[in-house]
Amino acid sequence: MNDFLSTLLDEFPQVRAGLWVTIEATVLGSLLALLLSFTFGLMAGSKLLLVRGVSRTVVEFFRGTSLYIQLFWLYYAMPQLTGYELTPLLCGVVAFGLNYGAYGSEIVRGAVNSVPRAQYEAAVALNMTPFHRMRKVILPQAWVQMIPSFTNLLIQLLKCTPLLWLISAADLMTAVEHVRSRTGETLTAYLLLLAVYFVLAYALTLLMNLLERSAKRRLGLHTGAGSLLRTRTAEAAATTGGAR
Repeated sequence: MNDFLSTLLDEFPQVRAGLWVTIEATVLGSLLALLLSFTFGLMAGSKLLLVRGVSRTVVEFFRGTSLYIQLFWLYYAMPQLTGYELTPLLCGVVAFGLNYGAYGSEIVRGAVNSVPRAQYEAAVALNMTPFHRMRKVILPQAWVQMIPSFTNLLIQLLKCTPLLWLISAADLMTAVEHVRSRTGETLTAYLLLLAVYFVLAYALTLLMNLLERSAKRRLGLHTGAGSLLRTRTAEAAATTGGAR
């Protein structure tokens, strides 16, 4: 134990750098996943068959294939096919973003479809454009429903970051593995990893809970009054219509 702690202190700069790589992969991968989630989720609701077909094909492909294989393909196979090689961190970000973006698109599609039809009809009656209808009326209500599911996806993405070790990325797993190999303290090393990932996941959960409460306050859901939500929706719509 003492040998592990002393080695950990000696290797602390590398461990800290590895932790930062893990955080970078989580944040950048989640941002890419969020962007793709909304892109393909909204495309799935398009009236154009081609747009819906493209969305369905991409989503089903990345949901139906293993994240491991996607990661290895991007890192090992794609350079042979295209001649262009991604760095390990960028490779992980792209793989995480594509995979979890596919799952997230279903969250977006389901949340948008769950908004009561009366909200669409009210926005149309106020002569709102499709863009303003989506931005002012539909998405604010759907977003509240998306956050809990997005929280789960974010935690899952974080827990997949040790896969970066398999493509030689200098993440937290790589740094702690180096300490473990020098000391032979397998139990202590993996207990440390469990603790660090738990703390990171709990911090992300708290942040997402704050985001959810903020989104609910904006809709007036903290008051529990459904009529207040409809009133604010109508006011936003009227404001937009008046501005145009």
